Amino acid sequence: MQISRKEFEDCAQEAFDALPPLFQEKIENVQIVVEDYPSAALAGQMRTDRYSLLGLYTGVPLPHRNTWYGTSPTVPDTIHLFQKNIEAQCTNRGELKDRIREVLLHELGHYFGMNEEEVRRALNELD
Repeated sequence: MQISRKEFEDCAQEAFDALPPLFQEKIENVQIVVEDYPSAALAGQMRTDRYSLLGLYTGVPLPHRNTWYGTSPTVPDTIHLFQKNIEAQCTNRGELKDRIREVLLHELGHYFGMNEEEVRRALNELD
């Protein structure tokens, strides 16, 4: 299932806008970036191939931010969504929207300081 970049970004924005206000209010200095695939270097760093990685959070997780955070210019944390890899797992628009939401929630879990196991457990509880 393939859609335009704009449609994909709109789906990601919809998923973000559907978050409870309590979570939205706690998210700051985070940008969501949609790319076709991760770079070969990034995939190597993550010890995977560039066709397997669906998303990635980079930055300083919220619980690790201290009084020093933001005292000087701070680049935003980034949630990368890899469009082609997510699309490859979906056969229709409904599945695609669900998968974008799942990947976004997964990466936001890392932003909130959860490790991989905690994120997966939390997402399983949502289903």
